[in-house]
Amino acid sequence: MTRPLVVQTEELDDAAAAWLAEHCELVACPLADASRLDALLARADGVVVRTYTRVDAAFLDRAPRLRVVARAGVGLDRIDVAECRRRGAEVVHTPDANSSAVAEYVFAMLLDLLRPLHRLDAPLSAADWTALRRRLEAPRQLEDLTLGVWGLGRVGGRVARAGVGLGMRVVYHDLVEIPVDRRHGATPVDRDGLLATADVVTVHVDPRPANRRLVGAEAFARMRSDVVFVNTSRGVIVDAAALAAFCRAHPDARALVDVHDPEPIPADYPLLGLPTVRLSPHAAAATARAHANMSWVVRDVWRVLSGEPPAHPAPA
Repeated sequence: MTRPLVVQTEELDDAAAAWLAEHCELVACPLADASRLDALLARADGVVVRTYTRVDAAFLDRAPRLRVVARAGVGLDRIDVAECRRRGAEVVHTPDANSSAVAEYVFAMLLDLLRPLHRLDAPLSAADWTALRRRLEAPRQLEDLTLGVWGLGRVGGRVARAGVGLGMRVVYHDLVEIPVDRRHGATPVDRDGLLATADVVTVHVDPRPANRRLVGAEAFARMRSDVVFVNTSRGVIVDAAALAAFCRAHPDARALVDVHDPEPIPADYPLLGLPTVRLSPHAAAATARAHANMSWVVRDVWRVLSGEPPAHPAPA
């Protein structure tokens, strides 16, 4: 019998790709090779994407036989889930694959800001040694701060748990009621209460259309003038121009931003060049383990192609 064809448009972990290739005809074809990709999609039963492939009506028109669309990752903002299902293609993803990696990165950025490491590479005199130690005295440490977690889901929950473990007071805001045993020691507050009291505001919400520009000028106006604002969720969640204006008006505030809209960032990106803003290149999930975890979405690809229900279907 002819094996089903699955097209891989972006990078997959070698072991996961090899596993799927044992079950299907797996062909890797980058988005840039448009003519070859069109020919493959015309007969593809499945497609595996990661970050930059947009699966919308135009894409689906090129792939009339699709039975499964697999996102090797968490966010589904580039996949029209409803349209895929309307055309008979199930959508699967890996909702918890990179949660620990992203939570780690939040604290890597915070600690680098609050307690930057100074590496010695030469001997110092006694006077220079004493002066350096005085210069490196940090004005704040984590247990002095209130951590505000906006969205207590898979990543936000891990961030809250880590914050509590490090002695921080942790508050959170979420649209749904979180059972006490899943709050990780964090205290629920309303949105305005979180923004007004948190020394650190870290955003962990999904990029559904209703959350686009969720954090804008009105939200920033309610934050402390010396807030540390962290975004590792999605670039579309935050109004970058409003954040830039807030940082210019409040020189004691700091912003740690890993995700952007668009990516890669253009020359006119509002946050470029601001001395109180640290930008990173969407690297929070960039660990070998997280990438491998995301790649194992291939198991759900095979489940769907075998007529079985997937373990991790996209939410409706």
